[in-house]
Amino acid sequence: MDTIVADSGCAKASLYNNFASKEALALAFLEERELVWTRGWLEEEVRRRTSDPEARLLAIFELFGEWFSKKAFEGCSFINVLLESEFNSPVHRAASRHLANIRSILRGFAIDAGLEDSDGFAQSWHILMKGSIVAAYEGNRNAAEDAIKAARLVLANWPRRHP
Repeated sequence: MDTIVADSGCAKASLYNNFASKEALALAFLEERELVWTRGWLEEEVRRRTSDPEARLLAIFELFGEWFSKKAFEGCSFINVLLESEFNSPVHRAASRHLANIRSILRGFAIDAGLEDSDGFAQSWHILMKGSIVAAYEGNRNAAEDAIKAARLVLANWPRRHP
């Protein structure tokens, strides 16, 4: 908390008036990150770019390509917090829940696209997304282009619901 106070310029009393602990601050950060990144950027931008359900799924990797090329790219906050927090702690569970919320969005896209087993699809698609984020953070700034190749194969071969 001392580092946060020093870096932010916020008075320690003000910080503790709003956040009782480092854990409370981390939980609030994750909530805000979901509003800004997951809902305000990822979901909204994908929906803005196309109304075609399958194209929405692929648009995720187009967005990621733009994101990965930014100088300020720092990976995914939810993945970072998940990996850096104590297993099954409140912060770990919150990061996991926020990742599950992303899968919920993917599940909706899969349903709109007429894909069978939308839960399984969302899980598989999310693995591609998370893998590309980690690869980009590792230094492969072309990870989105690599992932979209695999994503196209998954999408082309995923069973469809019959009308």
